Amino acid sequence: MHLPKAELHLHIEGTLEPELAFALARRNGVKLPYATTEELRTAYLFDDLQTFLDLYYALMAVLRTEDDFTELADAYLTRAAAQGVRHAEIFFDPQAHTARGVPIGTVIEGLGRALERSEETHGISTQLILCFLRDRSAESAMETLEAAKPYLHRISAVGLDSAEVGNPPARFREVYEAAAALGLRRVAHAGEEGPPEYIREALDVLGVERIDHGLRCMEDPGLVRRLVADRIPLTLCPLSNVRLRAIDILEDHPLREMMAAGLLCTVNSDDPAYFGGYVGDTFYAVHEALALDHEQLRTLARNSFEAAFLDHDEERRARYLSEVEAYAFD
Repeated sequence: MHLPKAELHLHIEGTLEPELAFALARRNGVKLPYATTEELRTAYLFDDLQTFLDLYYALMAVLRTEDDFTELADAYLTRAAAQGVRHAEIFFDPQAHTARGVPIGTVIEGLGRALERSEETHGISTQLILCFLRDRSAESAMETLEAAKPYLHRISAVGLDSAEVGNPPARFREVYEAAAALGLRRVAHAGEEGPPEYIREALDVLGVERIDHGLRCMEDPGLVRRLVADRIPLTLCPLSNVRLRAIDILEDHPLREMMAAGLLCTVNSDDPAYFGGYVGDTFYAVHEALALDHEQLRTLARNSFEAAFLDHDEERRARYLSEVEAYAFD
């Protein structure tokens, strides 16, 4: 699937492939609780979001230096370019690193080094989205935003991720207000495992411009009407939904129904090293499982650029959209 596309829901820590994890572990003297890459891959069978997060955070121990973060980002961008990605808005979780003694500057500068050369090296324009961990305190989120202030030239937006159930968006009102005052765009994970009300809170309390996931909006017809009327993008991650048991099988995913309802849906890979495929793989998977035709795939690609934070560069957005329209499927 080389169809030109933007990826808007991608956790850079979730692109840590087993081979790179072992290489960084050797370089940094970190002992992993797995003997081989094959043994690690067998651990990628999850009961729910929390069992995934337990492994996700444990493997981050191998990320220590700026070079590690640069190598991680470069590896993702190489794969993304091969799958048609032209623009990527990339999440990172600074609290998961600072909590284990890695300075926030090490994370941001390491990622930034790869992103600033991405367009020249990979043909991909990029933005960086700082995510707050919702299963930690609002005070910790505010401290993280404060620590990120010297690096705001590298950051475009803030987001909210990690374990959703029992961690409503409203808890983070103040840090989102502070981020808005700094001129940062705002997104949030909502309606993946949490209820539709979390989507409403993210919109009304946090003032988000995009909903990450938003899968459970379909349980609330009034919410669907609002999302359609306001053209609020949803950054859906179908392979993730299946791996984390939000959906039993891909054939049951409501993407087709969501598109038919008029929702501004995009398709993304979330944590591709863990969930079985990068964004091009995801496009192909929904094409096969949901019998989406080429024009529906083109609509998803078009939506991704329309939903991207490219307001400052409408010429670039128009160029990407023209690439989508000109693309000839095999």
